[in-house]
Amino acid sequence: MLRETLRSVESAIAVARAAGSLEGSSVDVIDNGPGAAWMEPLGGAARQFNARVISGHGNVGYGRGHNIGLLASKADFHLVLNPDVIVDESAILEALRYMEAHPQVVILAPEMRGQDGNVQFLCKRYPSILDLGLRGFAPSWLRHWFDTRLARYEMRDLPLDRPTMGIPIVSGSFMFCRREPIVAIGGFSDAFFVYFEDFDLSLRAATVGSLAFVPQVKAVHFGGYAARKGWQHILLFARGALTFFNRNGWRWW
Repeated sequence: MLRETLRSVESAIAVARAAGSLEGSSVDVIDNGPGAAWMEPLGGAARQFNARVISGHGNVGYGRGHNIGLLASKADFHLVLNPDVIVDESAILEALRYMEAHPQVVILAPEMRGQDGNVQFLCKRYPSILDLGLRGFAPSWLRHWFDTRLARYEMRDLPLDRPTMGIPIVSGSFMFCRREPIVAIGGFSDAFFVYFEDFDLSLRAATVGSLAFVPQVKAVHFGGYAARKGWQHILLFARGALTFFNRNGWRWW
């Protein structure tokens, strides 16, 4: 999966360079794995696509891991990307064009689809405990009864034919960032291990600029929901939610 992700990034970089929108770039693979066993397979994939593997820090969590590359970079823009996301070959070019034309935007979210072709709703309104419980853990028949509520939370009404600014929260699976303002607010918070660090960063980023949904930027995500990954992920999800609401305010329904 990582090789496919890196291959797609390499192709998108080449398209942006050919169009004259990108002068230089670098790709970091952040290795949060324990010990050295992870390094060789990751290194093999990275060398194939001229990427750099950063290892040795252990499993410091999702946001803190991304901060290693984000806070040390000197680039104008920084793409936070899951290792299970395939970006369209025009994705970086379209993101750069939009960010250059809209200097007030600090984070851009793409049109993301699952491997089944269905839209994944990366943009969110501020969540409640009820919203999170329904979306993550409720059976399909119960979600059906609350579909209007979930549609509002997931911002399903966003148009897919034009960009929208003023998005409250975007997903960390693909965050195309204007690096300087994101670094100025400290990047991802160290208070989170995994889950909801992207929600927290979105709210803080909205205090220094605008968040945008740009459907011309396209990607495919092979990930899934926490509830489908076992009890450990459910507990991590709950821990992240607790940290998020304690920091940003509780909303029960």
